[in-house]
Amino acid sequence: MANTYTQMYVHLVFSPKNRQALIRNEWKNELERYITGIVQNNGHKLLSINAVTDHIHIFIGYNVNQMIPKLVEEIKTSTNAWINENRFSEFHFEWQKGYGAFSHSRSQIDVVINYILTQEEHHKKKSFREEYLEILRKNDIKFNADYVFQFFD
Repeated sequence: MANTYTQMYVHLVFSPKNRQALIRNEWKNELERYITGIVQNNGHKLLSINAVTDHIHIFIGYNVNQMIPKLVEEIKTSTNAWINENRFSEFHFEWQKGYGAFSHSRSQIDVVINYILTQEEHHKKKSFREEYLEILRKNDIKFNADYVFQFFD
């Protein structure tokens, strides 16, 4: 009997609604741990996570038994409720609709992990908008600027 073998790595990116800078350093580590639990409970392997004030990067060893939209929906829905119940934000917290999901090869793991872990340094030189549009272009993803995240510069 034949077995099935898969190896996929996925980089997820999404932002609070209206790309507001609502993620605070005081609770970002708790948010990252909470999301790590969701990722692991769904059979994925968390490789790297970093939340900055106005967006989050999550890099996983992807379990193909769950569709990416279902995983992202669970992360967003669960964390929306968790953040609001714990009153981490003085404003109602909600993730923006949409997300980025980008595949990477095994040889890129260290580069992607380093990229995610150095987000604070990276954003001293480049805005989230510039970063996200660059990721789309590098991956040769056709997009309509009207339907990319709502950016308020």
